[in-house]
Amino acid sequence: METRIGSLVGVPSLLLALLISITSASLSLSTTSWIVKSLPGFDGPLPFHLETGYIGVDEERDAQLFYYFIKSERSPDEDPLLVWISGGPGCSVFSAVAYEIGPLHFDVKEYKGELPTLVRHPYSWTKVSNILFIDSPIGTGFSFAKDHRILICEGPRGLLWWGF
Repeated sequence: METRIGSLVGVPSLLLALLISITSASLSLSTTSWIVKSLPGFDGPLPFHLETGYIGVDEERDAQLFYYFIKSERSPDEDPLLVWISGGPGCSVFSAVAYEIGPLHFDVKEYKGELPTLVRHPYSWTKVSNILFIDSPIGTGFSFAKDHRILICEGPRGLLWWGF
């Protein structure tokens, strides 16, 4: 049986394959994930599949990359997988999720001290593709390491960490 990326063998497997191709470092196989069914500011349950989580990329320093995974709203098993990695440091993929290509946008109104309202984005890329958003490098967005000497990027470990 042929396995295609579009068949969504699982976010941790996809992340692991991506990270192995990016770096020669030994990777931790630990993952943590959550299915998000609702968000503050959006009326009702989310009309799309949203998974968030962490994948360990350096067990010794407890370095974790954070990701958002949104399935295609059309045909998740047939549609392509797009991997979106923001260009940190300091630029989380949340900006792409909420302001650029994600399925929700903030409803821009005059601020009155209330919780912002989220509305559907009619031109979201998730209408035709599965998207894996990764906060990279370590220290960007929700990605972190307990050893603060690893922050940005260097050498063959490019997108993962920088040892001071």
